[in-house]
Amino acid sequence: AGPTYETPSEYGYFGRIGADAVGMSTTPETIVAVHACLKVFGISVISDMGVEGQIVEISHEEVQEVAKEVSPKLDILFKGIIKKIHS
Repeated sequence: AGPTYETPSEYGYFGRIGADAVGMSTTPETIVAVHACLKVFGISVISDMGVEGQIVEISHEEVQEVAKEVSPKLDILFKGIIKKIHS
C-alpha cells in the first residue's frame, strides 16, 4: 500500500520493548522472496532516527533523499559482496 511512517507513540513503544530499528519493507519483501524459494540477503538503511523527544514527522521525500545519499556507498558494498561470492 506504500510507505507508512511511525507515529511518536509507536516510536515510544518500540523503544520500551527494546527495538533498535523498525523496518518499512524489508520483512514483507523477505517473506515474499522466501515464499518464492529465493535466497535472501537483506540490508536496510536507517532513514529516520526516531529519537524520543526529537521526533519530527518525516516525509517520503526525506526518506528518498537519505537513500540517494547512501546509494554510492551501497553500490560499493554490493559490488564487493558480489565479487567475493563469485571469486
